[in-house]
Amino acid sequence: MSAKAGSSSATPTASTPAPVIPNEELEKLLNREASAFQRELEVERILGAFKLNPYDILDLTESARPEDIKRKYRQLSLFIHPDKTPHPRAPEAFDILKKAENELSDAAKREELDAAIKQARTLLLKDLTLPPTTPDDSPKLKDLRPPFKQQLRAKSRELLIEEEVRRRQAVKMNLANEGFEARKKDEEVSVRKRKAEDDKNWEENREQRVGSWRNFASSSKKKKKQKADILG
Repeated sequence: MSAKAGSSSATPTASTPAPVIPNEELEKLLNREASAFQRELEVERILGAFKLNPYDILDLTESARPEDIKRKYRQLSLFIHPDKTPHPRAPEAFDILKKAENELSDAAKREELDAAIKQARTLLLKDLTLPPTTPDDSPKLKDLRPPFKQQLRAKSRELLIEEEVRRRQAVKMNLANEGFEARKKDEEVSVRKRKAEDDKNWEENREQRVGSWRNFASSSKKKKKQKADILG
C-alpha cells in the first residue's frame, strides 16, 4: 500500500529590510557622534594641560585680551560641560577651566604669570645667543628644532615649577612658624594658669600656715619656761 505523501513545500519568508535612514538624519547622527568624540578629546586636552599655566589650559596666547579670555572660557565651558559630555572626568576638567579663567582675570596673578613667561623668554634667547629684543617672527627663530614656541613653553614650565616649589616652601615655613608661635602662646598661658593656681592655693592655706606658726611659737615659749623653771 503506497501512500502518496503530499509534499508541502514551505515558502521561504523574505527577510525584513533594514530601515533606510535618510541622508539628513544620518548626517546629524554622525555629527553628534563626532561632536561627542571631540568633547571627550577636549576634556583630555584640558586634563593633560600644564596646570600652572592658565594660557595652556585655555589654549590662548599671552597676548589675549580680557574679552578674548572670557569668550574662550565661555566656549570651552559650554563645550565640555558635564551635562553634555559623558566623559567621567568632565567635572574635573570643568573646574580646572574655571580656575584658569579666574587666574587670568585677576590682574595681579596674570601680571606675575606674564613676568615669569617673559623671564623664560629672555633666558631662552640668551641660551640661543640672541638679544632679548628678538621678535617671535625673526628669521633666526624660524628653523629652530624644536620650534621656538615649544622651547619657550618648556622653559616657562621650568620657571613656573621652580616658583611653585618656592611658594610651597614659604607656605610650609609660615605654617611651621605659626605652629611655633601657637605652642609658645600655649606655654605662656599654661605658666600663667599654674601661677594663678599656686597663688590661689597659697591664699587658701594662709590660715593653716598662721595657725601652725602660732602653735610652734606657743610650744617654743612653753619649752623655754620649763627650762627656766628647772634651772631656777
